[in-house]
Amino acid sequence: MNKIAMIGAGSWGTALALLLARKKEQVVLWDHDAEHVARLSADRENKRHQPGHPFPAELQVTDSLAAAVEQADCVVMVVPSHGFRAVYCAALPAMRQGALVVSAVKGIEIESGMTMTQIMQAETDAGKHQRFGVLSGPSFAAEVAERQPTAVTVAFADPQAAETVQRLFSTDYFRVYTSGDVIGLEISAAMKNVIAIAAGICDGLNYGLNTRAALITRGLAEIARLGVAMGGDPQTFAGLGGLGDLVLTCTGNLSRNRTVGLKLGSGLSLEQALSEMKMVAEGVKTTKSCYQLASGLGVEMPILEQMHQILYHGKLCQDAVVELFQRDLKQEADVSNR
Repeated sequence: MNKIAMIGAGSWGTALALLLARKKEQVVLWDHDAEHVARLSADRENKRHQPGHPFPAELQVTDSLAAAVEQADCVVMVVPSHGFRAVYCAALPAMRQGALVVSAVKGIEIESGMTMTQIMQAETDAGKHQRFGVLSGPSFAAEVAERQPTAVTVAFADPQAAETVQRLFSTDYFRVYTSGDVIGLEISAAMKNVIAIAAGICDGLNYGLNTRAALITRGLAEIARLGVAMGGDPQTFAGLGGLGDLVLTCTGNLSRNRTVGLKLGSGLSLEQALSEMKMVAEGVKTTKSCYQLASGLGVEMPILEQMHQILYHGKLCQDAVVELFQRDLKQEADVSNR
């Protein structure tokens, strides 16, 4: 490709920019913070988020959104979900007609209940012929920057677009699979962060491996239930973007969302837990947006409901666990709405 725009110079955006620039792709990395961009330009390294990984010559930085996206063949959106719509709308007028737009964001907009590709479709005039997709899977940014073997999935409704992005990102340590299930991959990516906070709470309460295994399994059932209700393919939730990402985020020490849960389980308030975080834990806001989404669709999600009570109504973590185990006994359900 002639140019790739990476919109967001956080940990994940920088890791993906490094991956592409190391392949000799021409990448422009954007951030809204002019001071941060100036440091990136001077240091030729993101010392805040990815220290120890110098920028290749093919990686340039800018705080001009228009300069980043103009004439880009592919635009990769890597900004927090709560600011996604505003950033995308600001970038859209300068975006090349027909550019591939990839969301690497794991969240749901609270106000609308929309995924990131749904936001882009709603905000984009059909005449621009943009194709929207999502990149997701079990992938800690630090390990991708370190060239640790990693496998992810890219989903587009258009198979040709999916294959183009697959080839763009694939390397000898970063393997990309394709899918046509955009909505299923997005719901998995968002909801796994909620379950990861719950996993951290369990660890903070000093519960054992039995508890974690049960949480991951039943959490996956809830993710699939919501995803299928949104039109997702049941097979997606057993794949890299479903089970794979869920296991990683619930068990890995690099997981921001699990870290928030650990702090909550150890007795800190949500405000205290978040004040100690240097990066955004998407699962906190996603708990609210997915709770509203599930309620509107009439989808039963007991773990999500208890997480909403903990995060937004101050419920004690121990009480939430007890309430989950005191629910009516039932047959183990499939992904249908039961």
